[in-house]
Amino acid sequence: MSLTLLNRLRRQAGEALLLRVAGPTAHEKRARIHHTPGPRWFSPDRPIRTVHADASMYIGGLAALLLQTLHPVAMRAVWAHSGFQGDPWGRLQRTSTFLAVTTFGTAGDAEQAVLRVRRVHDGVTGTTAEGVAYRASDPHLLAWVHAAEASCFLQAHRVYGARPLDARERNAYVADMASVARKLGVEDPPETVEALARSLSDWRDVLRATPESRATGRYLLAHPPLPWPALLPYALLSAAAVALLPGWAQDLLDLPTRTRLLLPVARLGGIAVTSAVRWATPELPAGPTP
Repeated sequence: MSLTLLNRLRRQAGEALLLRVAGPTAHEKRARIHHTPGPRWFSPDRPIRTVHADASMYIGGLAALLLQTLHPVAMRAVWAHSGFQGDPWGRLQRTSTFLAVTTFGTAGDAEQAVLRVRRVHDGVTGTTAEGVAYRASDPHLLAWVHAAEASCFLQAHRVYGARPLDARERNAYVADMASVARKLGVEDPPETVEALARSLSDWRDVLRATPESRATGRYLLAHPPLPWPALLPYALLSAAAVALLPGWAQDLLDLPTRTRLLLPVARLGGIAVTSAVRWATPELPAGPTP
């Protein structure tokens, strides 16, 4: 294979991945986030930038989503109000844009992104099948979503990151995430790795499988809305994501046979997928310094 053809394939793969994750206006978003002058919430040396710029986020993000489904009230809110199954890529693009803006964008854009999310949360209310009332702005539910995300993002980076963080940086990452969580309405979010682990442990008695969580797990793991060439890389990525979760969570997810069969090679598969993403994806632009 000639170098010219290889470079063309690399550009095509990178473009397809960028558009899938960030949407049709990906290049405009990228330029605004990284090149607009102004102060940022996080300086270039902060661990949150290291983690959120890494290919391991693909694995960590899926792991977080799977773990979040096990909170029955939070899952019901997503099931009833989110465009998850009707528009899965739109939901992914909105989530990835929020993470990018709050991590790398100007402080003004980050504040606006938080305000938009809070307005959406204010309109999400309902009742579970058991008659439990919920609202997406409930600090209790927000704390669960935050804990699952921070834990899975950090764990994925520890296993698959290009430059894993040391102990001090891991604590700093949790503190960085806590600062964003407070702005979203989370009360007293954990600020150290140890506190984050305790927080997750405290949720254990609340978490369980539900019809919604099982259906979501099957959708994400067995029937992803992807073209056939992407199915094998995604199967490896999803097995790597499941392998990050504790055994009790894996049991509750009612994993499809394909995912179970891939678990013994999940680590190798995760390394292969993140390596391929790094190969296809250009480095984030440096942009202006805060």
